[in-house]
Amino acid sequence: MPPGSTRPGHVVRGSAPRGLARLLVPLLIVTGYGLLARPRLLCWGATRAEAAGALPGDELVPKAGYRTTRAVTIAAPPDAVWPWLVQLGQGRAGFYTYDRLERLAGAAIHNVDHVVPELQQLAVGDVVPLSPVGGPTVARFEPNRLLVLHDRMDVRTARSLPISSSQPYTVHWTWAFVLRPVGDSATRLLLRLRASFVPRRRLAPLIPTLFEPAVFIMERGMLRGIRARATRAAVASAAPARPDVG
Repeated sequence: MPPGSTRPGHVVRGSAPRGLARLLVPLLIVTGYGLLARPRLLCWGATRAEAAGALPGDELVPKAGYRTTRAVTIAAPPDAVWPWLVQLGQGRAGFYTYDRLERLAGAAIHNVDHVVPELQQLAVGDVVPLSPVGGPTVARFEPNRLLVLHDRMDVRTARSLPISSSQPYTVHWTWAFVLRPVGDSATRLLLRLRASFVPRRRLAPLIPTLFEPAVFIMERGMLRGIRARATRAAVASAAPARPDVG
């Protein structure tokens, strides 16, 4: 019998179980993520009512195939949170998240820890840069209540295109920041992302798979960063002034 051959009917023990394990482990990981982790990540911090409810700006992407709603409660009133939203952007105040990760991704973003008076001017139609090649425009702007950003982006270049463009390999998306007062001294900050893809069959399964974990990490970092800054500023403004000595 030639070397390496087996007798008829002889089964090589161990090869089938190992091969099956190689298939089952990734399948179990993906299934576990889809059933257990993913629903929580998509609605991190949000209540069921907040995640299911309509928010301003939803109408701009009416047939969104992808949607997330994330939220935090901030121990500061809406008018103390709003200035931090107005100055968002690359080349502006940043996104209050993880500087090192942003720079690793090639974004020249530097997050600031104070309100910048020169960056408090924003209006419908203005661009909020995400990177040196572009970013969304302000679609809705209601001080102390609502900021909606709107864009159509070429996924291959990350460049913004006209909203009406029918060019393939694009994502049409909105980013809505909604402030809701909680009593007299706190704010609920909701962040909703809605997106549709062209072509849908090719990009809808691909884009979330590739970018969803990174988007979650950055959005969570941003919400926490806004909360920390707004809370710190509110505490500082409420502290009694120290009397001069001497």
